[in-house]
Amino acid sequence: MQLLKTAFHSDVSPEDISPTSELKLIERHAARAIVVKGEDILLLFTQRYHDYSLPGGGIDDGEDEVAGLIRELQEETGAQGVRNVKAFARYDEYRPWYKADADIIHMISYCYVCEIDDELGDTAFESHEVNNGMTPLWVNIHEAIAHNEDVMANSDKKGLSIERETFLLKKVVETLLGVSELVEVE
Repeated sequence: MQLLKTAFHSDVSPEDISPTSELKLIERHAARAIVVKGEDILLLFTQRYHDYSLPGGGIDDGEDEVAGLIRELQEETGAQGVRNVKAFARYDEYRPWYKADADIIHMISYCYVCEIDDELGDTAFESHEVNNGMTPLWVNIHEAIAHNEDVMANSDKKGLSIERETFLLKKVVETLLGVSELVEVE
């Protein structure tokens, strides 16, 4: 899968992840869904951070990327009939980790384009997602980008993932609202 970008949080430098660094690094793999209909895209709005993000999350042990994508998409949006899954791109990031088991997390996000049935079913949010006020919504992609850019420029509520999400939304506009040459994943 094509790597679009490797991003470093402002509190992490490339030297922090070198073999000679004494900082402990963990790696987490995630799958993120890109579901578009015209210029509308299925996103999660999170009240806590006041931002839009792609549905998706961590891939469980023993789970492949596509299975993780489908599970996360169903849990977070109630999506049904997930089909025509195609590789889009990968986004890597290094950022501080908030748990005692490591200092830095290397988040590897595998992004896939897919189709779903028109009607969304029930969600199965985790408790932290409920507490953060997550809601699945169909949103005009240009409005979502403008909203996230405004949050990044003017809000102290922004979360750690808004830069990734806004970058990916812009890549979706460049790639999918033009000509798409994606390869279907079995």
